[in-house]
Amino acid sequence: MLSIIQKWEGESGCHTDKIKQYLLLILLKAGLDAAVMYLCRRKLHTSFLNTCSLSFVLADTVMAFLMATVWFLGIERSLVPPCFLLAYASATYAALPLPMMYLGLMDYYLEDTCLGNQSAFYKSLKNVILTLLVWMLAGIYCFGSVTGELMELDYVAGIKALVCEVEESTFITYFVLVIFAAVICAMVPFCPSIPQWVCEADRLSEAGKLHENQRSDLFLTSTPCAETKSGEENDLEGPVQPRPALWLSLTLGFSIFWMPYLTLSVACLVFGFGVPAYITVNVLWLECTNSLLVGVIFWAKSDTLGPYNRLPENVCSWHICWHLSKGTPQQDIAVFNPSRGKRNTLLSV
Repeated sequence: MLSIIQKWEGESGCHTDKIKQYLLLILLKAGLDAAVMYLCRRKLHTSFLNTCSLSFVLADTVMAFLMATVWFLGIERSLVPPCFLLAYASATYAALPLPMMYLGLMDYYLEDTCLGNQSAFYKSLKNVILTLLVWMLAGIYCFGSVTGELMELDYVAGIKALVCEVEESTFITYFVLVIFAAVICAMVPFCPSIPQWVCEADRLSEAGKLHENQRSDLFLTSTPCAETKSGEENDLEGPVQPRPALWLSLTLGFSIFWMPYLTLSVACLVFGFGVPAYITVNVLWLECTNSLLVGVIFWAKSDTLGPYNRLPENVCSWHICWHLSKGTPQQDIAVFNPSRGKRNTLLSV
């Protein structure tokens, strides 16, 4: 795709510089990435993809600073030509998604093995080194293929423009389309049961929060404890029928949170809104990918570990999806989210 850097009208001589618009766009993207990272705040050492989120925010900040320098000094006096900056940034960002997804998948797969038994310091060091390595390889790979030369183009009749070629992320385009289509195909046959499953998932989530609040009080008398336990057992009676399969329950949990993002991305593709890679490769996409990978690993290990795994916390409540599919045994109510640090046990006094 082509990005317009400058344009002017032949007859009137009116000149328009687009550098300010690009700067505002990059600042908006950097702010969005920082906001998403804050809302999904987790410890950075817990996974490789969490460190990648921080790297996106830092890279957006550097790119915004360089574009601000171009805008302040002018195209002629700037050290980095704006065309080269946009072209090189788009090519580098476009090269990141596939290796990041692969390393993120391997990181989660090895989490419950002996290779995952590392201290927080070594995990952080490993994640930082891998993240820097991915960025360095992407930058070196794209450096020789980017020309960054301005081209003069007859924009419309009487209007000329200076443009440069930037890349779109083909990988993210196919990623969004495939995931969107897969979710739609999985959910449509079960539309009548989805509202009932969502209500049941909300009820299980509320029951888990209630149990966590009650466990925080260590001074329980025997009578109220028995009454509370009896009440909770009654709340969990009458399970929904039929229960969804685990893969369907996990797909439902993923779609509830990420379907708006996928729908908006598909709408941009359908209406032909070209978006360069330095915009589409962002923390929001990375968090969506993070949820997808955690869900896949959770499903793959569910036969041996059930909900008891050491995967990092995610915006999707996978343990609720597991209980929705398998049912919630009354004796396991106390451990609703076993992935959170130390597993709590039920204390009866």
